[in-house]
Amino acid sequence: MPLGTLDRTPPPFFKQGPSAFTRLMIFSALAVFLMVADTRLHITQPLRAVIATVLHPIQRALLVPVELVATGGAYLDGVKEARAAEELARRQLVEQAARIARMELLERENAQLRALLELRPAVQARTRAAEVLYDAPDPFSRRVVVDIGSTHGVVLGSPVIDQNGVLGQVTRVYPLTSEVTLLTDRQALIPVLNTRTLVRGVAYGDPAHDAMELRFMAANADVAEGDLLSTSGVDGVYPPGLAVARVTKVDRRSDSPFAKITLQPVASPGSARHVLIVDPIGGHLPQRPPQDEAPSETRKKARAAR
Repeated sequence: MPLGTLDRTPPPFFKQGPSAFTRLMIFSALAVFLMVADTRLHITQPLRAVIATVLHPIQRALLVPVELVATGGAYLDGVKEARAAEELARRQLVEQAARIARMELLERENAQLRALLELRPAVQARTRAAEVLYDAPDPFSRRVVVDIGSTHGVVLGSPVIDQNGVLGQVTRVYPLTSEVTLLTDRQALIPVLNTRTLVRGVAYGDPAHDAMELRFMAANADVAEGDLLSTSGVDGVYPPGLAVARVTKVDRRSDSPFAKITLQPVASPGSARHVLIVDPIGGHLPQRPPQDEAPSETRKKARAAR
């Protein structure tokens, strides 16, 4: 019998159901249906949760070597950093020893001079530690919310500082929280003193550039890049001598009588985590003794002589 006439189809007993192409189409459609159903109805979420729970111990066991390597490297790096920090701290301690001795001497001389001139004692402002919780929800302002409020003694208008300098001012007080307006807010302003020239001015917030601006300074004013501005204390709110900002750019335009002076706050408005809230000095000024209200005979004679 010629080979071309042979029937190569298996007998009915050996047939295995639908063809391979038919099975491919059926299972492909089923896979697509399950994917769509899982995306829309989340029908496999319980199954995934069970599988994830069962596999969690295995995953943790497989991560142990990775964590050991990472932890060991972090430990060695931490030891090196700790030793370097200790060495730096020792050097700074030696350098500051002489400075501390001079500071104590200057404090005693200052107290003696104040007593001789019958000046009122320097203001000692009380501070409270606070933690920044989150940024205020208003996208058009630069404000943060801290975790202490009126029940902790915070009052409206209290200055807020961090480890570098002035951060802002308390503008809203709630029982358990307070809202702090940062120096870079458009409505923020603060009286400042140029520590180099001792010239006073007023700094305004510039949220567009996340900076500040020293306004109403004459075009020929003695202001240079790098000058440090501190609080002047004339407003009765901020204690004097707190660092505020540094001059980063001075633009002296011929068409304007005022110079455009850009400042960079020394504090970290965007990354501050822990801050100090200072009581306004205007509400805690010490009372002058009764005898200071009427000048002494010596001072009367001195004034008459002048």
